[in-house]
Amino acid sequence: MYKLLLLFSLSLLFSCQSSENSTQSSEEVNPPAPGFLAAESDPEAIKIADEVMLAMGGRAAWDAVDTLAWNFFGFRNLVWSKKSGEVTITSPKENSTLTINLFTGKGSARYGTWEINDPDTLQSNIEKAMNIWINDSYWLVMPFKLKDTGVKLKYLGDGTTDDNQAADKLELTFFNTGNTPENKYHVYVDKKTRLVSQWDFFNKTDDQNPKFKMPWKGYVEVDGILLSEDRGERKVTVVR
Repeated sequence: MYKLLLLFSLSLLFSCQSSENSTQSSEEVNPPAPGFLAAESDPEAIKIADEVMLAMGGRAAWDAVDTLAWNFFGFRNLVWSKKSGEVTITSPKENSTLTINLFTGKGSARYGTWEINDPDTLQSNIEKAMNIWINDSYWLVMPFKLKDTGVKLKYLGDGTTDDNQAADKLELTFFNTGNTPENKYHVYVDKKTRLVSQWDFFNKTDDQNPKFKMPWKGYVEVDGILLSEDRGERKVTVVR
């Protein structure tokens, strides 16, 4: 857990520093996070990842975002301060409020009026909050993380989404990062808009058939960036 927190902290710190460099060249507009597997990734896939970042609002706009708030599938609400690392997760069904600081690993947990103080139980809930944030934030901001720590990108050529839209198809795999490094995604980038239009999720890197396919539609603008709310049967509702 703490290795992941450290990698995330370094990645976010690197992003903020790079956006403050007004003399950066075009090649540095969207620098990779520390640990991105650039040497093992296809140059065309990296180029497309940069085009996605630009279409989504650009690296400077992404780095400038202070706070994101959203509802995940109607299950829970999250508020994430990118600057401070503070995350608050509220679940009406559980009547719970969990917090975690992504930089320090500290947090709190409350169920109704019961504030958890037992160290072991508290730590378990902090880890729960971290796992929720990893999952739910990826569903929200994956296009901004195509050059993230431990990511490898492969260009799969031309593709077609389930609604027959032409796209460039990327394969995204992980190495020694996150909770499920064995996962694999196929990411479809619309030929015209350069926005992500669909993703296919595979449990294992050697799986031939995806566990599910979902669209990325319903883009809305929030603080200068675009975020997709529509996953077909699912919704990621952004507070704006």
